[in-house]
Amino acid sequence: MTEPTALQEAWEIVKTQFPLAIWETVYVTVLATLFAVIIGLPLGVLLVIGDKGGIKPLPGWLMKIINVIINLLRSVPFLIIIIVVFPLTRLIMGTAVGTAASIVPLTVAAFPFIARLVESSLREVDPNVIEMAQSAGADSWQIITKVMIPESVPSLVANITIALTTILGYTATSGAIGGGGLGKIAITYGYYRYKYLIMIFAVVLLIVLVQIIQTTGTHLASALDHRLKK
Repeated sequence: MTEPTALQEAWEIVKTQFPLAIWETVYVTVLATLFAVIIGLPLGVLLVIGDKGGIKPLPGWLMKIINVIINLLRSVPFLIIIIVVFPLTRLIMGTAVGTAASIVPLTVAAFPFIARLVESSLREVDPNVIEMAQSAGADSWQIITKVMIPESVPSLVANITIALTTILGYTATSGAIGGGGLGKIAITYGYYRYKYLIMIFAVVLLIVLVQIIQTTGTHLASALDHRLKK
């Protein structure tokens, strides 16, 4: 009986291991992005409305603290974040390793990034539109929910798409220390066992996923942009 070729071995691993790995990568990416948006969206709004000249200015020292914390978290490499938040991950998930556990460090790494993206999107809103809403008697909450966020939806969708692709890349790194998904497959089989075809397959699939997310997000943002329809 002949020995299986490297290509046959790789194809067998692709058939048996990759479907679950793709699912793990997708659901971890989506959930981490969702939780990061839940934290980062209000934080990004706060950065805009609480700034000097915003619709609800906050004390300068408080804004400086918030900005410093966000900048610090954004500057820490993801691998370090994974290690630093081990206690938090264990507290929330009951374990610090595994596919589900990787959602915690992914969220911690992503929410400051999303907060900045939201801030950028909201600052693109025409100030004249906000002034008109204020002149009409709208309060701060109404301006945020009925003017600023609706007006910035296309930009928000485009920026969240960027966040999705970034978090997808982070999932590959989490595979190095016990996370699941395509990153784990690439490292376990491709790196540790020298099956480089598996690593190549995993990388190609990650690229395909990025392209799908980016294309979908770009089309959705364009469809929601009423300025392009005028």
